[in-house]
Amino acid sequence: MSNPTSNAECTAEQAFNTVGHHIIFASGSPFLDVDLGNGQIGHSNQGNNMYLFPGIGLGTLVSGARHISDGMLQVAAECLAECMTEAEVKKGIIYPSTSRIRNITVEIATAVAREAVAEDLAEGYQDKDARELQRMSKEETSEHVEKHMWVPNYAPLVYH
Repeated sequence: MSNPTSNAECTAEQAFNTVGHHIIFASGSPFLDVDLGNGQIGHSNQGNNMYLFPGIGLGTLVSGARHISDGMLQVAAECLAECMTEAEVKKGIIYPSTSRIRNITVEIATAVAREAVAEDLAEGYQDKDARELQRMSKEETSEHVEKHMWVPNYAPLVYH
């Protein structure tokens, strides 16, 4: 559905009120979950690039690939789907909890980097050349990804 909110075709509440509780709702805009009564919640899933783009970018970077292939995008999407818990799926939630976003990014980046290697697109990055990347296990690739992942530690702006 359209983004920003002002361009959305309908709200989550309108969708659930019109169609009922047997729908999966996702929008590019944020909407509140909908109380469907009887203890049921209609989840308003926000379809957002924040789940895929960081992992695709990081995996491409650490592999040294010069372009992003369809295969790299496919494994990113499949990896994101695999990050869903059974409980989330049963509730009608279509994206994993944002509380796991950094772990999800590592998983996606690892999958993307390994696909770049499999497609012979990897040229290496900093301390690893293409041949070293080819010899790495999934766990070693994940460690390589984490080593190059940005950590948002900020120095205080006000000193007393």
